Amino acid sequence: MTKLKNLFCTVLTHAAPSSNYRGESEENRTVIQKISKGDHEYAVISPESMRNALREILATQELPMNRRRLPDEDQLAVEFKDFPNAEQFADDFLFGYLVADNKEMKKQKRPAKRDSVLRMNMAVALAPYRFDATFHQSPLNAGKSPWKNSTSSALLHREVSYTAYQYPFALNLNDCAGDEPKKWTKALLAAIGELSNVAGGHARSYFEMAPVSLVARLTPSLVCGFNTYGFEVDGGFADLARIKKDDLPGNEFVVAGAISRGMDAVEKKRLEGEGVRFFDNPQAALSQLATDGLG
Repeated sequence: MTKLKNLFCTVLTHAAPSSNYRGESEENRTVIQKISKGDHEYAVISPESMRNALREILATQELPMNRRRLPDEDQLAVEFKDFPNAEQFADDFLFGYLVADNKEMKKQKRPAKRDSVLRMNMAVALAPYRFDATFHQSPLNAGKSPWKNSTSSALLHREVSYTAYQYPFALNLNDCAGDEPKKWTKALLAAIGELSNVAGGHARSYFEMAPVSLVARLTPSLVCGFNTYGFEVDGGFADLARIKKDDLPGNEFVVAGAISRGMDAVEKKRLEGEGVRFFDNPQAALSQLATDGLG
């Protein structure tokens, strides 16, 4: 019987001004999307926008990709090279697909839909939204301009939040067996370590979604067993205190980045005694987890 290898990870980003993931505009006001938690609203970024950024990163690495974005269409549009094939294309394997009209897929004896190997959830801000906003003047195209967007200049009102985000992801590494799937999954974990250009709503702001800290568990358990949104405003992770005999097994955990570099020396020594591995660099931690899980 094959022993399960499930990778669970929570990523914390750097804090920076953000208006990345926008909803419908209200006149000239650009609204960032939020959810309520307790008595406050928190900005969010969708897993779909992060997955799209991961697709684009992987495409630059010359992996075989089926889908590409068409930026010049009148609406959001993509183009596929062929019908989905998880054995041939890295993006079909990693992110799944759905073909509503499945007649051709039946002819090719391939499934018309496939779940994503990568499971992600929303990125949620650490700090609540404080009703901050900025104002920008959009000038009138005047004089001999050959085109105009409007008959007058406009004052643009943009909501913004200064915050870090945290988001969880999970992978069943047994689903990634085989030479090519292993190669694609290792590339995916490396891409998460360099995740950027997560726009959503065609935002123009630059906000890195790469990890400043991460907490990961490589385990046969079907659930991670810790709070997947466990990072606190100061960058700590309270559930690490649960790593001890008869609770969470330390030899399954990796802690990396700023949380490792800044941890209290006594607590770090205790966790190392429980088998927790520490990395100062989150990208190095993801590389090691890929090796541990995939060989």
